[in-house]
Amino acid sequence: MLVKKNLSLYQVISYTWKVDISMLLFCTLVYLVDQYIFTKTMLPIAYPSLMGTAIAFFIGFNNNQAYGRWWEARIIWGALVNDSRSWARSLVAYSKDQIKAEKMIRRHIAFLYALSCSLRKDDTNTNYTTYLTTDELNSLNPNYHRANEILQLQAQDLNTLRQTGAINEFVFANLNSLLQSFCDGMGKSERINNTIYPITYVYFTQLFIWLFIALITMSTSSLIGISSIILGWLMGFVFNAIHFNGMSLMNPFNHNPAGIPISSITRSIEINLLQTLKSSNIPEPLGIINNEYIM
Repeated sequence: MLVKKNLSLYQVISYTWKVDISMLLFCTLVYLVDQYIFTKTMLPIAYPSLMGTAIAFFIGFNNNQAYGRWWEARIIWGALVNDSRSWARSLVAYSKDQIKAEKMIRRHIAFLYALSCSLRKDDTNTNYTTYLTTDELNSLNPNYHRANEILQLQAQDLNTLRQTGAINEFVFANLNSLLQSFCDGMGKSERINNTIYPITYVYFTQLFIWLFIALITMSTSSLIGISSIILGWLMGFVFNAIHFNGMSLMNPFNHNPAGIPISSITRSIEINLLQTLKSSNIPEPLGIINNEYIM
C-alpha cells in the first residue's frame, strides 16, 4: 500500500513509459495516414468528444469496482486485526491452562502467515513454521489447505479446553465465535482473490482508448498540424493513467505497491500477540520500501 502522500512525475512516467512510447508511435502513424492517405476526409471534432465522454464513464465504472474490491479486502483484514487481539486477550485472561493458551495464540500467528502466503500464492515463505510444533507440522498435509488445517487444530484444542474445564461455556462460545470469524475472513479474502474481474471490461476499455486517440489525432490534424500527435498522446496519457490506477487496485492481494499490505498487517498482529504473551523475542515492524509503500 502506498504511504507516500505525493507522486512525482518521474514515478508516474516510470509506470506508464511503455504505453507512452506506443501511443506516440501510434499517433504519429495515424497523423501520417490522415495527411497522406485520407487527404480529403475531415473528421468532425464532435466524434472524439462524444467518445471521450463515454470512455470517461466507462473508466469511472471500472475504477469504482476496483476500489470496491480493494476497500472490502482492507475491511476484512482490519477485522482480522481486531479479532486476533480479542482472541489472545481472552485466552490469556480466561483460560486456566496457560500453556495451551499460549500455544493457541502462537498457532494463530502461524494461521495468519499461512493465509497471507496462500493469498499471494507464495509457497516459498515458511514464516508460519516458526509458530508450530514439530508434531503440528507433521500433521499438516501438504496437499490440503494449510491455513484451514491450522484452524482445525485450533478448534480441537478449544474443545479440549472446554472439556477439561479450563474455560467455561461462555468463554468457549466467545472464542468459538472468533474462530468462525477467522474462517469467514479467510473465505471472504479468497473470494476476492479467486474472482477474476471480467476481462472484457479491461479489453474494451483499452480498445476504446486507442480508438479515441486515433480519432482525436485525425480530427485535429487539419487544425493544429503535427501538434495533433502531442494532443493525441496527451489525451491518451490521461485516460491510460486513470485506467492503470484502477487496474492496480483490481487484485488487492497481489504483491504490488497498491495492494493491501497483508505482510505488514500480519507482522503487526504478530507483535501485538507476542506482547500479550509478554514475550522477550518480539520482531520489529516491517519498514517502508523505498520510502513509498509497505507490503
